[in-house]
Amino acid sequence: MAHIELFDKTIPTVDLGEFLNGAPAVQKKVASRVDHICRAIGFLIIENHNVNNDVIDAAWTAAAEFFALPETEKYSAQTTDIHCPRGFTPVEGESLAKTQGEDAPPDRKETFSSGPISPPEFHPHGDDFDFFYGANIWPKKPENFKEAWLSYYHAMEILGAQIMELLALALEVDKDYFKEYHTHHISALRTQNYPSLSRKILPGQLRAGAHSDYGSVTILKPDPDVDGLEVRSPNGDWIKAPVVKDGFIINIGDLLARWTNDRWVSTLHRVVEPESAQGENSKRRQSIAYFMNPNFDAEITAIPTCVKDGDRAKYPPVKAGDYLIDKFKQSN
Repeated sequence: MAHIELFDKTIPTVDLGEFLNGAPAVQKKVASRVDHICRAIGFLIIENHNVNNDVIDAAWTAAAEFFALPETEKYSAQTTDIHCPRGFTPVEGESLAKTQGEDAPPDRKETFSSGPISPPEFHPHGDDFDFFYGANIWPKKPENFKEAWLSYYHAMEILGAQIMELLALALEVDKDYFKEYHTHHISALRTQNYPSLSRKILPGQLRAGAHSDYGSVTILKPDPDVDGLEVRSPNGDWIKAPVVKDGFIINIGDLLARWTNDRWVSTLHRVVEPESAQGENSKRRQSIAYFMNPNFDAEITAIPTCVKDGDRAKYPPVKAGDYLIDKFKQSN
């Protein structure tokens, strides 16, 4: 098929501003192209977004300063619950490839994560409520970390809502289709640090093992100078993601693929040593990922436009929270 061949060697780019500011006919054209991309590879680069560069720079710098702290300082932001998805996780603290059923070595990265900024007041506790809506853990240093993090989180909420409007039109439903499913969302924000190697890696060990993401969509701010992200192409090869200076890399998550009855694909991706790596002298790499997830209690069932007349949905309905907690625990 032509659309598969098109994305065998590259990740396509979409002008988000063209959609946000365009007339209905222009929006429909952009949405149709996005549908084309999501059917084939599920990854795209968006440019011409409205996220303030000062907000991005502040979060990026705060993350870099945090990862540069002594280990004892970073560990002070670590949770005592191994299944808690918030706080600091040290190098080799998880293996993403395990979510694909692979017995792979742990990932050569360290992370800091938060969940939602505040829990919904109306929602009863219990049923793993605290797993998603529990209190976030904030580093003591750098002093501006929490302020920078919250500003970035809120910016991603806005950008995520705009992307979901685009995706809704791409699926030929009302642009607000996904809105009710993200009113008290369980979206997570995580920054990753892939340090320079201090020793030889284990056989088969990667900076991040091959995995797919779990939720609706991921909005990734990649390192503007260091490569390493690779995406599985439709023909099974690994595509090297380009270095993106002023854009975001977006990918479809497992739940959205399920939502679309597999019309769209949640694609495997991984992080390897950069091309410039020589022996044990690889460059440090950083990224910030916003994992946009639905409401904890959202029931995910096939979107009507994604089920052909006379056919049944491939998957039974599932609660978003139940699905996500199972996937997260597989990586620990």
